[in-house]
Parts: sequence; C-alpha cells; structure tokens
Amino acid sequence: MPLVVYGHYGQPLLMFPTAAADCEEYERFGLIDAIGHHIDAGLVKIFSVNSINLQSWMNDQIHPADKARRQVQYDRYIIDEVAPFMEHHCRTPGIALAVSGVSFGAFHAANTLFKHPERFTCLLAISGSYDVKPYCHGYYDDNIYFNNPVDYLSNLDDPALLDQIRRCSITLITGQGAWEMPERTYQLSEILHRKGIPHHLDVWGEDVSHDWPWWCAMYDAYIPRLFGR
Repeated sequence: MPLVVYGHYGQPLLMFPTAAADCEEYERFGLIDAIGHHIDAGLVKIFSVNSINLQSWMNDQIHPADKARRQVQYDRYIIDEVAPFMEHHCRTPGIALAVSGVSFGAFHAANTLFKHPERFTCLLAISGSYDVKPYCHGYYDDNIYFNNPVDYLSNLDDPALLDQIRRCSITLITGQGAWEMPERTYQLSEILHRKGIPHHLDVWGEDVSHDWPWWCAMYDAYIPRLFGR
C-alpha cells in the first residue's frame, strides 16, 4: 500500500484519510499547504496512509464479519509495517509517534492509539465518529468489539493499559455546524472521563461545518499547540 511523507524532521504524525480516500487526500484538499509552514519549521513530519474503508466497513457486498476481519488486517499493517517504517524514516528507534485523522479517519486514529498506546502517544481526532456498529447491520463479534472504541473503552479495566492511555496526549475536536455530529465526540469524551483518562475536548461554533476549510484551520491551530517547541 502506498503512503506519502511530507517534511524532513519534527514530530512524526500518522494521518488517516476520510471515508473512501487515499494517502494523497490531505494534499488534494489543501491541508498540506495550510500547515506547510509548520512542516517547514520542523514541528511535524507527516505520514499519510491509504484507507481500506471501501474494502471493509463501507463494503456492503460482504458480510460484517469479513468487514471486521479486514479491519484487523489493517490494524496489523499499521502496527507491523507503518509504525516501524516511521521510526526507520526518522532514524530514531522507539521515537514517540502521533496519530490523527478527520471524519472516518478520526475513528482509525483513535482506534490506533487506544489499542496501541505503547507505540502511539498523541491523538488529534477531528469531526469523528467512534462507533462502527451502524456498518454491521446487527451483526456483532469479537473483531467488531475490539475495533469499536466506544465499546472496548467502556469496559476496559486493565490497570496497566489504562495507565498507558492516561499518559497519552488526547485531543478531540468537533464543530457544531452543517454535517457535523458533535454528539459522537461528546460520547467518546464522556467515556474517557468515566475512565479517568485525561483529554482535551474542543467544541467549535455552530458555523463550523464538516468540511475542509475548517479542518485546515483546526490543524493549523493545533499543530503548534501540540508539537511546538
């Protein structure tokens, strides 16, 4: 699977695209240009990957069990191939990795950090939805459960894993305008609150729609907050 790297040094940041997009989506919609001054300043080094949503959650030609199995494969790809590639590309074994995404990409970003806080220690999730059950049409199995943050986080009671997640930097952002669904971000925030997991919830205004100009503004605002020296 292809991926794209932007920048030469700085915090390595893995970015997942939206619903059915590819690794060049952030460039096509102007986000890389919008944060280019942060990339050039060495605050971040972006690693953008392809999605597999059309072969998994959004593929209604296959059984939900197969959707979930494909998600498991994708998760292993991120941990076994992409994360080591990021470390190698940065020439820093064990470097702390950050993860982010907007819309469906926010689900993948959150799922990646919550399942693997030993590899990813910073999350910036924007305009996301964190429950994949609507894509499963009533079917449910362990692969769905363990890739559905609102479910497995709600029941998480492993002290060591909870401590790892609590040490991570977690930022959730949502707008309240057209096509945004802030209640989905509120749902995840409430679960994190109940589990004693520190996080920052930032709710933008009712004029803030589910669209690229606002996402560009959000990244431009938060990259220096999270990764500024």
